[in-house]
Amino acid sequence: MNKKIKDPFFHREKEKYESPIPSREYIMQVLADFGRPISRNQLLKELDIENESQQEALGYRLKAMLRDGQIMQDRRSRFCLMGKINLRRGTVQGHPDGFGFFIPDEGGQDMVLSAKEMRAVMHGDIVLAWQAGFDRRKRPEAKIHEVLEHANTTVVGRYFIEHGVGFVFPDNKRLTQDISVPLDMSANAKNGQIVLVEIVVFPSKRSQAVGRIIHILGDHMDPGMEIEVAIHAHGIPADWPDAVLTEVGKIAQHIHEDELQGRRDLRHLPFVTIDGEDAKDLDDAVYCVPKDKGRFTLYVAIADVSHYVKSGTVIDNEAARRGNSVYFPEQVVPMLPEALSNGICSLNPHVDRLCLVAEMSISSDGRISRSRFYRAVFHSHARLTYNQVAKWIKNGAVDKGYEAVWPNVEALNNVYRVLLDARKIRGAIDFDTTETRIKFDENRKIEQVVPVYRNDAHRLIEECMLAANVATARFLQKEKIPAMYRVHLAPDEEKMTALRQFLSEWGLTLGGGKKPHPKDFLKTMEMIGDRNERHIIETVMLRSLKQAQYVEDNEGHFGLAYPAYTHFTSPIRRYPDLIIHRAIGHLVDKKDPKDFAYSKEEVTRIARHCSMTERRADDATREVISWLKCEYMQDKLGQEFQGTISAVTGFGIFVELDDIFVEGLVHVTSLKNDYYAFDAVKHRLVGERSGQIYQLGDKMTVLVARVDLDERKIDFEPVDEEVADG
Repeated sequence: MNKKIKDPFFHREKEKYESPIPSREYIMQVLADFGRPISRNQLLKELDIENESQQEALGYRLKAMLRDGQIMQDRRSRFCLMGKINLRRGTVQGHPDGFGFFIPDEGGQDMVLSAKEMRAVMHGDIVLAWQAGFDRRKRPEAKIHEVLEHANTTVVGRYFIEHGVGFVFPDNKRLTQDISVPLDMSANAKNGQIVLVEIVVFPSKRSQAVGRIIHILGDHMDPGMEIEVAIHAHGIPADWPDAVLTEVGKIAQHIHEDELQGRRDLRHLPFVTIDGEDAKDLDDAVYCVPKDKGRFTLYVAIADVSHYVKSGTVIDNEAARRGNSVYFPEQVVPMLPEALSNGICSLNPHVDRLCLVAEMSISSDGRISRSRFYRAVFHSHARLTYNQVAKWIKNGAVDKGYEAVWPNVEALNNVYRVLLDARKIRGAIDFDTTETRIKFDENRKIEQVVPVYRNDAHRLIEECMLAANVATARFLQKEKIPAMYRVHLAPDEEKMTALRQFLSEWGLTLGGGKKPHPKDFLKTMEMIGDRNERHIIETVMLRSLKQAQYVEDNEGHFGLAYPAYTHFTSPIRRYPDLIIHRAIGHLVDKKDPKDFAYSKEEVTRIARHCSMTERRADDATREVISWLKCEYMQDKLGQEFQGTISAVTGFGIFVELDDIFVEGLVHVTSLKNDYYAFDAVKHRLVGERSGQIYQLGDKMTVLVARVDLDERKIDFEPVDEEVADG
């Protein structure tokens, strides 16, 4: 019998490829059964592969498995399983102070990399390492065996010439090694310019990296430079490969009749989109029908991106690489080309669009009593904005010309109220944080930083999307198909102890013991009421929670108080949603979940990658905003502002300026002539002799003393030290 037929996932591979090759799982089983490192030729023999095209395809699969850490090659290029050797595969995470961490792919405790070990690697590198003992702080310490993949083939930074020698100082603070640039490789860059350097010699323990400048981005203060730097510093793919543009150019910008086969026709239903005024990638539309006894049928239609972006295509591979769209101030680096994201996939008004629909029956107490999914064709009957809908809801009336969609908006508002009540009963945490928006002048310099307040229309759409995501998670879990969930784990016991100590200083408590429920957080927030310190207390509570991530196994969402949750509603801008759409499509087509094109291992890999790209986007946008705020404050040196202490550390206090939402540091050496002790529990500094207290939430007047654009730091000095005593 042909050995390929022994592959338990042969039929799944046949779904994906015209000429299927052994699955990853079967290859790993063969390696395990062989019991020792195996050469490529011997592996081909064991897998019974003779066809040249299949050998080539297997080669690509083996490379992918090497990249993902499922297998490795020894010094004789023989393949073996990672678990059979005393080496672990993982990622290097650099620290601005010169040391770093080794983060194992399979999870478990991170290990410290000494500054000496970090000389030969760079932040983001994929390496093989082993535990070599413990450092002075009793933390496990790793040694690098081999660099499998260099993460930084190019680096962005500022170019300087010192004593006739050129250097590039990386903008990314986790890249602590300077890159030497021979003068004949400097591309005539000027001192202080921001450049993109290609590394031609990677660092070792004995020598630093050497590079050549391949692009001069411009001068330090050029408009838009902050985004260019962030894109390159964080390795965000921003340019479309020619193959992607060629492939997307073949996609029609209108729907053909033959594409409607097997789809429900919902074009007669008055769906609407509700988004911000400047949104262009509209991926969700909503429609609601009131029923008897306070029940509703809620329809959430999501752009059917999976119809246009097929698995394994050039567009799909690029979307997977990007992981998500990145939203900078007034500029987007999209996950999909504009012809898709703003074109045929965007649910623009009064044009037919293909969609995937979650149809949900909502009971009078806000529960999803029944749901179903199907492919459909529809068109949005109106493109509405949050401010527009919020005004209608407040006034109980619609603007002229929108009478036809008012019954739908009214029903949506009513189902929102029911879902909101259910949210409160469920105990979901809802911190009222203030987001900001940067307004630019004609030279793209900050004109103003303004707060953005959520209104009822924002919350209405949020509740509709939450309902669709929950229904999706339940459906996938019931069908036992490989999928990724949006998981938010319960907070650590240690952080809860520290939080309770902090809350006690304000006369507050947090129930729930070692394992508090979101309802316990909600009760504490109700206890806070409208007191002036509410924002500060909520900030500390928020910081005590973990970060949500994409995970292949459902472990629930603590913050939203859901037993199962995933992302279904934004396939234009999030790759996990696109994978979820493919899983739903597979089930809608009545196919066996075991034959889904993605194995659990592949879903795990994609989940980890997308969690990384999400963090990468957050870091990049945070740096851009910090840069812009520093630039905004440069002409305000010596000016005084009123602010609020937003964080307290052992080295000083951070103050956020009222009204302009800019944060800076008052270093402990700038405080009143005294030594200050840091009280971590009470989030305050206390003068040893004077008893002067600087506490989280206190008001403070400061002077802008220093602005460092390179470091994205602003230093303040105290003007009026009459802060409240604790």
